[in-house]
Amino acid sequence: MTAQPNANLFDIFRARFPKDTAQPLMMLPGGRVVTYADVEAGTARIASLLVSLGVKPGDRVVVQVKKSPEAVILYLAALRAGAVFLPLNTAYRADELDYFLADTEPTVVICDTGDTAVASLCAARGIRHRLTLGADGKGSLIDQSATQPLTFVTVARGTTDLAAILYSSGTTGKPKGVMLSHGNLAANAQTLHKLWKFKPDDVLLHTLPIFHVHGLFVALNTTLMNGSAMIFHAKFVAEDVIADLPRATVFMGVPTYYVRLAAHAALTPDVCRKIRLFLSGSAPLLAETFASFAARSGHEIVERYGMTEAGMITSADIDKPRHAGAVGWPLPGVTLRIVDGDNRDVPKGETGEIQIKSPSLFVGYWRKPEKTAEDFTADGFFKTGDLAQFEPDGMVNIVGRAKDMMISGGFNVYPKEIEAVIDGLPGVDESAVVGMPHADFGEAGLAIVTLNAGAPPLDVHAVREGLKGVLANYKVPKMIVVAKALPRNAMGKVQKNLLRAEYRPAWDAEMKTS
Repeated sequence: MTAQPNANLFDIFRARFPKDTAQPLMMLPGGRVVTYADVEAGTARIASLLVSLGVKPGDRVVVQVKKSPEAVILYLAALRAGAVFLPLNTAYRADELDYFLADTEPTVVICDTGDTAVASLCAARGIRHRLTLGADGKGSLIDQSATQPLTFVTVARGTTDLAAILYSSGTTGKPKGVMLSHGNLAANAQTLHKLWKFKPDDVLLHTLPIFHVHGLFVALNTTLMNGSAMIFHAKFVAEDVIADLPRATVFMGVPTYYVRLAAHAALTPDVCRKIRLFLSGSAPLLAETFASFAARSGHEIVERYGMTEAGMITSADIDKPRHAGAVGWPLPGVTLRIVDGDNRDVPKGETGEIQIKSPSLFVGYWRKPEKTAEDFTADGFFKTGDLAQFEPDGMVNIVGRAKDMMISGGFNVYPKEIEAVIDGLPGVDESAVVGMPHADFGEAGLAIVTLNAGAPPLDVHAVREGLKGVLANYKVPKMIVVAKALPRNAMGKVQKNLLRAEYRPAWDAEMKTS
């Protein structure tokens, strides 16, 4: 395919920059402002540095840094250089990070200034170039790019050329690299920009992480497509959000954010008077959260549904009444069907699996062609693994997940990965991890463990603390119990639905006291 200069996502964004590039893109607490001119210059310098280090079109640039304006500029610079941007959750531990480095073979790795483990990992993997970037915007990345030119010719990319890889753990426990092209990301950003009716004077209050789809490709990309400004917070803090809501017109959050905002005494309709859109995604929004937030703020939340492999898939209509549990209609350009086990459409009101075709649908899983083929039907639909129903008005209502996954605080958690770690502990025979309802995080993990004959009693507190050393904190089960055996069906598969029911009373009691 012949590369088309305008297909590079950075150039698509740049065409939408305000004519006066002194206008702000990011406004930070404390008064700092990062303008579109700063973005133009900063991306040129970092893109030049990446190229000078040997980054070629299609090379991977792995980034595990804290949220900062410089991290945003780094993302855009990687696009501009034609590299494949690979952001990683800052909670990942060394063993997890090593898997990603081995799998993607990056040319450059950029990590936090205080991270000492990455240097040895890079050395062991033969990765020559490691740069640093701290939450304060300082580090060797900035130091070395300071002498680079202020201009850079954006590397030409085609619509099918890769722009990013985001990792999504699989039910086998091995994370999968989701390959997203410039065309995928542009299509989704353009659709959302139009669907949510962004205006030149819109101001987004950005408090999400920028290492996954929601904060990076929904919030940030849509703002860049609009050429407007963001109030840019390093993280979500309810008091800080409420203080800045009067300056914003759009807020995007995960359900956990809305739980905490609705519980805060300072949230009032007057504070929210300028907000035209409250958007929620990354996890199911409970009906009680929808109702309590509406009562406190005077606004109904716009729910939408998406996934790493496809960006946003559905959204409620911003001009129509909304109700809890419904995640809206398929986006323009998305073909969505709900089918039974034989890929036959189910009637409205009946449950089936969501399958889709979409311009934003991913290219495939990195170096896993067999898994890619497995997740598509013979007629080209992607099997999401999510269970849903069509409501009478055509809206989609998500009712569960066919794949063994939970979403905790907006992050995907795959029990198999956690079970593999627990099963390796001394004395453990086997384990089962299930998602349980959690008032703050939406879902959290409960681990049920069986022990080998003659094994000493399990110190569940010590196990939890040990897991924190090898797993990201959001993956660590909130509760661990010991059982004599795990219930199984005739095929020998663990019946996790029975475990959820059996341990629900103990779980509820534990969560009330924790």
